[in-house]
Amino acid sequence: MSFREDTIAAVATPLGRGGVAVVRVSGPKAFEIASNLSTKAPKVGRIVFARFIEGDKILDEGLLLSFKAPASFTGEDVVEFQCHGGTVAPQRILDATIHLGARLARRGEFTERAFLNGKMSFDQAEALLDFIDAKTERAADAALGELVLEESSQSNIKNVIRKFYDETIAISTELEYSLDVDESDLGDEFFNRLEEKSSNLIKAIDLEASRLKERRILREGALVVLLGPPNAGKSSLLNAILSEARAIVSDIAGTTRDSIEAWADIAGWPVKLVDTAGIRKSGENFSEIEAEGVRRSEELAKKADVVIAFGDFADECGINLEASKVIKITPKCDLKRGDALNVSALTHEGVEELKLEVAARLKLLASKSDDNQSLEGERYLTSLLRARGVLAAVDFKMCDAVLIGNEMRRASQILGEAVGANYSDDILSGLFSRFCVGK
Repeated sequence: MSFREDTIAAVATPLGRGGVAVVRVSGPKAFEIASNLSTKAPKVGRIVFARFIEGDKILDEGLLLSFKAPASFTGEDVVEFQCHGGTVAPQRILDATIHLGARLARRGEFTERAFLNGKMSFDQAEALLDFIDAKTERAADAALGELVLEESSQSNIKNVIRKFYDETIAISTELEYSLDVDESDLGDEFFNRLEEKSSNLIKAIDLEASRLKERRILREGALVVLLGPPNAGKSSLLNAILSEARAIVSDIAGTTRDSIEAWADIAGWPVKLVDTAGIRKSGENFSEIEAEGVRRSEELAKKADVVIAFGDFADECGINLEASKVIKITPKCDLKRGDALNVSALTHEGVEELKLEVAARLKLLASKSDDNQSLEGERYLTSLLRARGVLAAVDFKMCDAVLIGNEMRRASQILGEAVGANYSDDILSGLFSRFCVGK
């Protein structure tokens, strides 16, 4: 069966104890199934209160909502059974819809049908997933902005990349036209003008790439690691940042044997804050369990987006970390002050300043143009960074229109693929499989 011929059903709300649950049905048999399961016929545009039945058995009672194609989320006939929450009631209704000819929906299949039926773009489907998964207000606002964006908006990512594409084509066209002229007659001014256009284009790409990298951090969250020796106050600082007693605090060194994770909202950035096991300097004797904790702490520090290092401890332990991601602090500054950022978990001095510094480092991370890490799924960002790399490598000083033209065409091809590529089955399944079954 094609997606236009079969009918799908799923519980659209989380299973578990709750006041209301929703069972969603989409497809050509949706209204027929609703008529057979309800004591009242579905009425488009009206909310119907009815009992939900299977034969002579009453399954539940609640509200029946009906949407006629194409005026529905999926673009198909859709009915929603709003029943009592819990586990039993929605499962009974879902089972009944299956008995009447629907099949259980795959993960994200309702949204996939909305995309295939032209109810939303691929970008809006991605933004919808980001909105559902948002961990902070800022992340939600960023995703919602993409979700409700009009296609004609100049800030739409496709339109922005299309503009970059048009600019590279324009430069390529000038260079190709110049091939009809003797290069010696072109002069330095010709190539200087094209270099200026290319330089402005690179700056614009950097700004857009920074925005996309910010969105990625907002969606996935940033990893922020506390790194220091045993009994240095890492757990106390974690609790102070979270404003709750998340980690056990003790005067006994080595209380934290494994990492403790907690999500925090730091100036709008969703952050996974990790309190690591205390690391003792090499050469000191410690148990096998402590050794494993130390190894994990070092691995986390290297993977982290930001490391909050207690003094010069990372350097003393030989952990090679990029300086731009390390924030050095002087902990327990109520007892002893230092040259680094003074922070006290006891008095909360410096805690807010530390949060602002973490936010600043994340902003810096998003603005960096030399991002070589894997960007699987970030096709727009990947294309922008690839095209930028090509443009940045062009040497206009060599005054060779053929070679420069070839590189400009390479850049335009990369940008063109980003805005005009067809969506493969792998790309579609990769996105929609990330949704829950009822979405």
